[in-house]
Amino acid sequence: MHSLIERHGASATVVPSMREVPLDENSDAKAFLTTLDEGRIDVVVFLTGVGATALADVAEKSGGRSQFIERLNRCCVVVRGPKPAKVLRDWQVRIDHQVPEPNTWRELLGVIDADIEVAGKTVAIQEYGLPNEDLYRELKSRGAEVIPVPVYRWAFPHDTGPLVAAIRSTINGEFDVLMFTSAQQVRNVIQVAELENLRDAWKAAAGKCVIASIGPTASETLCDAGLTPDVEATPPKMGQLVKQTTASAEEALQAKQGAS
Repeated sequence: MHSLIERHGASATVVPSMREVPLDENSDAKAFLTTLDEGRIDVVVFLTGVGATALADVAEKSGGRSQFIERLNRCCVVVRGPKPAKVLRDWQVRIDHQVPEPNTWRELLGVIDADIEVAGKTVAIQEYGLPNEDLYRELKSRGAEVIPVPVYRWAFPHDTGPLVAAIRSTINGEFDVLMFTSAQQVRNVIQVAELENLRDAWKAAAGKCVIASIGPTASETLCDAGLTPDVEATPPKMGQLVKQTTASAEEALQAKQGAS
């Protein structure tokens, strides 16, 4: 990300805001594997590549990856985007449906509504840090039984010092652009700012910057926090995020300054 930004002529400050933490005692994943072995799951949805790999690791420790793959091939398999698709192809698992960009839960629901009858079916969903209650509610309203399968969660970086420094730099007006590549980054930045008693000051300063979002899910989280994205990458990829942001940042910044 740092090199991408600098190749487009901008000065970059990149700091970690989150890390993935595997769930130590993953009873939900083990229960899912048991239910899968018993043939009581009809649809399996993979939301992330990291989560799909972690789930396979749990399966390997619990009874063998080959058995896991065999059981998956008996289900309808849905992947949210290219990363879990690559993992499953490497395993030689058949993919029945791949969710189109921008790969949010709404596109996933669209694929299900168009191609998969879920009424009376059991749908297992590999989670990616936080439960998606909106998706679960919609699936249940269609008559599905939903089995969430958490395989990892989000945490702060081991050292939040660089993130706190970046929050303070934002408040001091040192940045023109704030770029977010996931919804959880937004949540963690706000939580760390709050822990430092800087939440309101950071949000006020962030509102004067050009805010760039990787895609609809991050944009929705930003809006929920009262920060409207000025740029949303289309398609939702890091290269496009940097390219589109650097191309429009100066004009967007001038518009913000004029409005204030």
